[in-house]
Amino acid sequence: MGKNKEKKKSRIRLIPILGLLAVGYVGWHYTETMNGAIGAMVVFLILLIIFKIWLSTRGSARLRRAGIREIDEMTGEEFEEFLGHLFNKRGYHVSYTKASGDYGADLILEDRDDIIAVQAKRYSGNVGVKAVQEIIGALKMYEATQGWVVTNSYFTKQAEKLAESNDVYLIDREELIEMILKKR
Repeated sequence: MGKNKEKKKSRIRLIPILGLLAVGYVGWHYTETMNGAIGAMVVFLILLIIFKIWLSTRGSARLRRAGIREIDEMTGEEFEEFLGHLFNKRGYHVSYTKASGDYGADLILEDRDDIIAVQAKRYSGNVGVKAVQEIIGALKMYEATQGWVVTNSYFTKQAEKLAESNDVYLIDREELIEMILKKR
């Protein structure tokens, strides 16, 4: 099974090279010069780079335009990226933690005064105590002055009680909608 994956990867890596050579051949065929072939390949590479940049900005533009219904359909990683854009618009410098082994924080927000550890929970049900416990644990790890838990849903009473006793700020669905609307 490992050999099959390696063969597939090598074929996938070979496709762009073959495409570039084909474009070079077309350039040579029409101009019958090596400069024509090289020129065609350079133009092809520039267009490819522009296309990749366009694709990446299109994705972030979609995240910026997202409303709560779109957020409800996002994956956890897309929700984290969306929150990063949202908090960036609000003036924070945003850093993303690793997807695994994040010590309970998904985003680190910084402004002049504070370092804020943020736990992002895109849930269909209510967010419980575990999310608050995770962000409490992340405070020391990231030397954060504040801990926030942000969700597209709501929090259980137990989570609210634990957050209140540990000075953790909870942002639920209603407040998230307000934040989105204020930054449009």
